[in-house]
Amino acid sequence: MNPPHRPGQLIDIHLTPDYVSRALREDARAGLTAEPKWLAPKWFYDARGSDLFEQITRLPEYYPTRAEREILDARSGEIAELTKARTLVELGSGSSEKTRLLLNGLRDHGTLTTFVPLDVSESALRDAAKAINADYPDLVVHGVVGDFTAHLDKLPGDAPRVVAFLGGTIGNLLPDEREDFYKSVRDVLEPGEWLLLGTDLVKDPATLVAAYDDSAGVTAEFNRNVLRVLNRQLGADFDVDAFSHVAIWDAENEWIEMHLRADRAMRVLIPEIGLEVDFAEGEELSTEISAKFHRHVVEAELDKAGFTNGAWWTDTEARFALSLWQAV
Repeated sequence: MNPPHRPGQLIDIHLTPDYVSRALREDARAGLTAEPKWLAPKWFYDARGSDLFEQITRLPEYYPTRAEREILDARSGEIAELTKARTLVELGSGSSEKTRLLLNGLRDHGTLTTFVPLDVSESALRDAAKAINADYPDLVVHGVVGDFTAHLDKLPGDAPRVVAFLGGTIGNLLPDEREDFYKSVRDVLEPGEWLLLGTDLVKDPATLVAAYDDSAGVTAEFNRNVLRVLNRQLGADFDVDAFSHVAIWDAENEWIEMHLRADRAMRVLIPEIGLEVDFAEGEELSTEISAKFHRHVVEAELDKAGFTNGAWWTDTEARFALSLWQAV
């Protein structure tokens, strides 16, 4: 058990100052020399990319955020009653409306004492911690600057803890990556502690594709933003407007794929990593998968990792699921 803290803000830093820069260099070299080429979706999210994603969540085509918010609005009290959590850990943003719905439910139940947001960005984390601390002055806000693939064992807070991984972000991981993630969460939880998981569900392809290829073109700009990140951070000379946004439904794997398609043949220079990359006309660069799930698939993966299902909720249109898993 951790020593008690007075309400306020604490920040633990488990990343070296050059961690993000080094990781971007490594990912860019690995992805742009692969066949086919790829870039990891986490590199969408500089300040501009984060703003674009916030715009996406408000688009009529993009249902996941609204659907998950509907569930949290209806079920946060039930989550609190089931978990009796003293600590809420959130992997990702810690100041969104969805976070506050969950915090409200747990706080109103009377057990919550600590909120632990984890993020790779120290500036984003400090902003989130400040915003939450202002609105929830009775809580300890104990931020962790870390990577959920490497630093889950650094999570503070008194038991019982509930670790929230919302937004359907789990769908960005390949099946073997999901297996590793679930195992890493189980390894840091004591028996009886909880994982709260948001998963987008399989539905008709037209609805799915529209959510990732909106009529206003916001998702296209979001997708191309990864090239702007490489231009700024690595000195690359991508002609961003020479790439078209592509979103397709892979029925076999049951995931959406986002690509950037080169409209013409080109050579891109990336001086910060000493790389020249050739693109053929029509060649596609993979930037994201977003897996969609059936309940039995989620249950099988979590059971294998050492969890038992505590609850399964969907929105009224059964588009999105929020599920609660207890470590056994």
